[in-house]
Amino acid sequence: MQVAAPVPGLGEAVASLLRARERLVVEIEQLDRHLKAISTASPVCQALMSIPGVGVQTSAAFAAAVDDASRFKRSRTAGAYFGLVPRRHQSGELDWTGRITKQGDSTVRKLLYEAANSILTRTRQSFALKTWALKIAKQRGLRKARVALARRLPVIMHAMLRDGTLFET
Repeated sequence: MQVAAPVPGLGEAVASLLRARERLVVEIEQLDRHLKAISTASPVCQALMSIPGVGVQTSAAFAAAVDDASRFKRSRTAGAYFGLVPRRHQSGELDWTGRITKQGDSTVRKLLYEAANSILTRTRQSFALKTWALKIAKQRGLRKARVALARRLPVIMHAMLRDGTLFET
């Protein structure tokens, strides 16, 4: 068996990459602290974070994307704004409903999906929204329940912003 010869310059290259990674980790920590300070100071973000599973990033991204709650006449359209409604194709007798449209802000959509996943898998307390999603998970599967809950979350969050209320478990 032959042992591979050391590659010249590999140690320096790896050390350089590790130093760059350390600087990135420090920078990310600073950005996280800054975002947390912004969310703590914002009453809108505080209200949205009253929903179990919705954290600093999701509340800040949703508040920034919606900006003014009066933009939507109905809260139901907030889910469609982020592309969380089923795609429809209709032509003559053909009518099928497909996957979600994925229109709108993809970052907020992903954060809403993660919040839905957090509600379903990480929150210990039981409340009506989680019970509703778990019922869907039993019938249709966990992935569809996550998307359904991610679609319901912006509706609830918009209604909270519009009415100035907190989430009630």
